[in-house]
Amino acid sequence: MTTSPQRRAESRLVWDLPVRIMHWTLALAVLGSWLTQELDSASFEWHVRCGYVVLVTAVVRVLWGFIGTRHARFRNFVRGPAAIWRYARAWIVATPESATRYVGHNPLGVLAILAMLAMLIAQAVTGLFANDQIFSAGPLFGYVSPGLSNDLTGFHKKLFYWLLAVIALHVTAAFVYLFWKRENLILPMLTGRKSARLVAANDAISGSRLLLWLTTVAVVAGALYWVVQSAPQASLSFF
Repeated sequence: MTTSPQRRAESRLVWDLPVRIMHWTLALAVLGSWLTQELDSASFEWHVRCGYVVLVTAVVRVLWGFIGTRHARFRNFVRGPAAIWRYARAWIVATPESATRYVGHNPLGVLAILAMLAMLIAQAVTGLFANDQIFSAGPLFGYVSPGLSNDLTGFHKKLFYWLLAVIALHVTAAFVYLFWKRENLILPMLTGRKSARLVAANDAISGSRLLLWLTTVAVVAGALYWVVQSAPQASLSFF
């Protein structure tokens, strides 16, 4: 998304391009996973592909939490229980003008982010071993027994509802911030930029480390491809 010179002068870069791409890719891939699961069995192949995208993107986002730009790194936004409690208490009682603001993720938002990443990875991994109890199975079905696959399938289905609950909470919180706290958290995840009034010059980032990110994506995607291609042929005779 292009930004006018005036807009760039009034704002500063906070979210790098990889963070923004991964955020919206996960949103679309989860939506695609849900839609293809709800359609007929012919869509199962696309359901698996969406799962691949979720797994690669979520794993890369975790890695980016260690090697990414300033506000993408876990060490710069993961905080302890005391800090979370202080922020939650101030958030409830403070007026929009006096509420504590964070350049990157706030302490409450971090809880949802960590929960979603953990659940997305668990959801995608269990899907690799799952089956639809008719004639389709995940690419790693051949590594486990039918009984274990059924157990993982059950977990895969139940976890999705918990994941939807966390996503709904995350989206609701974004709109609460927008309409009650008068803080737009959605637009910066599109443009990467926040108002210079809220971001000090030394808190802004200077770039996105695209080459490092693309290399990380290629390595993770290549590893998943190798695992899938080397998996034993699934036998669905028990159906």
